[in-house]
Amino acid sequence: MSSSGFLMVVSSPSGGGKTTLCRMLVERRPDVAYSVSATTRPMRSNEKNGKDYYFMTEEEFDDKKRKGYFAETAFVHNFRYGTPVEPIIEETGKGMVVIMDLDVQGAKSIMERFPDSVTVFILPPSMDELEKRLMNRKTDDEETIRVRLRNAQEEIKESEKFKYRIINENLDRTYEELSKIINEEKKRRNK
Repeated sequence: MSSSGFLMVVSSPSGGGKTTLCRMLVERRPDVAYSVSATTRPMRSNEKNGKDYYFMTEEEFDDKKRKGYFAETAFVHNFRYGTPVEPIIEETGKGMVVIMDLDVQGAKSIMERFPDSVTVFILPPSMDELEKRLMNRKTDDEETIRVRLRNAQEEIKESEKFKYRIINENLDRTYEELSKIINEEKKRRNK
């Protein structure tokens, strides 16, 4: 394991595959820890509080924000999201690669607060493919999907600000590319 941990931010439009890819990294690599974000959005049927997100009321979120609990916060798709700062510092201090899957707004905040973080943007092969993925998830109504697709066009423009960009045509290949980035960054930081 690396003697110096680091923070890796993986971003993409909704449906781009960032959450699935981050889970794959955590499951397959003992040197990777997942940073669980907080949100005010309702929990989906397949999610668990504390594993997928920390689900909070608006009041809880405001209270924690006032107390400096978050490294960043963002308002996305009509809900609030935030990243607890303490687990990032703890895990990177132990030499772990802390991986975060964030929307572009949250990623930009983390880049400001942690300028040495490794940033990766996952691009969909096309907007048509992204729409298919969002429809196939069956987690959002048609209007929410339209909002997510409109937002995706703006988010993709922001991808130029990320250190790495990967087109996610094949999940396993994209996973291998992400894993290779981690290995290269570890080598670079241990020199």
